[in-house]
Amino acid sequence: MSLYDDAVLVLKGYEDQPELRQVYLDHLAAHPDGMWKACADGHITASALVIDPERGRVLLTLHRKLRMWLQMGGHCEPGDVSLRAAALREATEESGIPGLTLVPGGPVRLDRHHTPCAWHLDVQYAALAPAGAIEAISDESLDLRWFPYDEVADVADESVTRLAEATRTRLGV
Repeated sequence: MSLYDDAVLVLKGYEDQPELRQVYLDHLAAHPDGMWKACADGHITASALVIDPERGRVLLTLHRKLRMWLQMGGHCEPGDVSLRAAALREATEESGIPGLTLVPGGPVRLDRHHTPCAWHLDVQYAALAPAGAIEAISDESLDLRWFPYDEVADVADESVTRLAEATRTRLGV
């Protein structure tokens, strides 16, 4: 199955945010290249909020280009076999933490936002950090830092705050 086909199946199976979900599906129907950065009208991206529920915190990256505290994520690559795989790859690369596992149940949220390259139609997952995880900053970040749940809204935008809240709801923490 292609990444495009996987994305369509994931989005069709996602039951929340029906209007935004349909925007994503319509985008893919109109753009066979809608998974890739080269699609100037926008493209699907994959991200994951790294969470440590045992210590009540999330890991955010200070994005080098956007200069904002964000979850790990970015563009899909040709080697990605699924949106889950793309989100996990991005989270692992940008956090430096091996052994991350995605929270079961598929995407946690969808978020559409404009970036310097184009509209990002982000499919947002959550990833559990293993016990004793030690982060390592990547060249895509200016900083990488753990934030207690109640500090996320103080440093990040509404998209990240909503993702953190939805992740905590899914995990029951």
